[in-house]
Amino acid sequence: MWNLDCDWYSPKSLLSTPTIYDFPGDRFIPNRSLMNLHQANSLLTNITKKIQNPNFNEAYRQKLDDKLNLDSEGKPFRMLVFRGSPKSSQKSIRHIDQMREEDSEALQNNGNQRIRRRLPKKESRVLDAPKIKNDYYTNTMDWGKNNILAVALGTEMYLWNSVTTDVSLLFKATGNNYPTSVSWSEDAKYVATGFVHSQLQVWDAETSKPVRNLQGHSQRISTLAWNNHVLTSGSHDRTIINHDVRARRNEVSGVKAHRAEVCGLKWSKRGNLLASGGNENHIYVWELNKMNSSNFLHCFKDHSAAVKALAWCPYDPAVLASGGGTDDRCIKLWNVQKGTNICSIDTKAQVCGLQWNRHHKEILSGHGFGTSSEHNQLCLWQYPSMTKVGGLDPHTSRVLHLSQSPDGLTVVSAGGDETLRFWDVFGPPVTDTRETSVLDNLLSMKISPIR
Repeated sequence: MWNLDCDWYSPKSLLSTPTIYDFPGDRFIPNRSLMNLHQANSLLTNITKKIQNPNFNEAYRQKLDDKLNLDSEGKPFRMLVFRGSPKSSQKSIRHIDQMREEDSEALQNNGNQRIRRRLPKKESRVLDAPKIKNDYYTNTMDWGKNNILAVALGTEMYLWNSVTTDVSLLFKATGNNYPTSVSWSEDAKYVATGFVHSQLQVWDAETSKPVRNLQGHSQRISTLAWNNHVLTSGSHDRTIINHDVRARRNEVSGVKAHRAEVCGLKWSKRGNLLASGGNENHIYVWELNKMNSSNFLHCFKDHSAAVKALAWCPYDPAVLASGGGTDDRCIKLWNVQKGTNICSIDTKAQVCGLQWNRHHKEILSGHGFGTSSEHNQLCLWQYPSMTKVGGLDPHTSRVLHLSQSPDGLTVVSAGGDETLRFWDVFGPPVTDTRETSVLDNLLSMKISPIR
């Protein structure tokens, strides 16, 4: 506490008022402790050219000017504060970031109101898929980065080029054998196929010839997932095997933790985590470098039916989405860093597939058997609120598989009604650079290189 004599103040008339003062200081030298240097620097260094944009009315501009140029009492902001000056009522530096966030949120909300997300009224294309296996536990469709869709129809594997619309037969299995899983390599040069009689083959997509036969399983291979040069397979024999397709001895690691068929596999985007779903209703999360020891990172047991649908969130690498079968009907979001359940949504129908929207924060689900009107539907959900945007129900049988185009705009659904339906449900991406530029300019008025 400062003990000051009367002659410390100048002018003396200030002593007669109830004004509160900050001390010490000098009437000729500005007092840095009383000044908002962040605000002053911003006003001095930033371009003050007005941005006339029809999306922001005069009331909003005035509110922004007031925040920048006036204190909380509506008085002009003072850059230099001397001894004897009233204590500044301008918001302190710690409030500047909050102000930035408030304005950013307001602008984003304004943009969201202008760009309303709507489901397409109908599919953009429909293809026949005769003899497709109506089996929940298989995964027989995948869209490669080369824009070619691989789909198994009975004993035959077909490749459909979405650019030229050409169809080619990759192979036809012999006898009573048939494909039960298919997956494109990350570079789209190879197609891996698992069979009902436990064979696992890698095919060259350009020459339509098999290049590898991989051993290790004793029963049907229900699911496949690539991680660079490693091909991971899950089987009815309850094992998960990592195959190095470059090595002569292909099996590099394997685990057997599931107590029933492994029907879902998904590697995270970084390739360090693997999620596996089984018919015993469990989800395991594995670390790549620890799969030889069978020590899993997490085991989630909240589903009450088989877990086939798995999808890693593209916006948050710690979030995994999963979908349960007929007796569960739930979409669950998991935090794999904490090992906790974020939320659970009852969809009222079997969840057969999940696809994240890379352009908007949404997730699409494909459904099968159910007890209400939601069965056989495609449903779009907002993230992270998981509010339902709407549903599509053109399939007359359950949706077996979902796959996404390389550009992330189109999703194809394979139904038990022997049709493939293409949906332009995820686009268009946000490309309004003008709005982004306005946002950046407005927010830059509050940013200083000095923190």
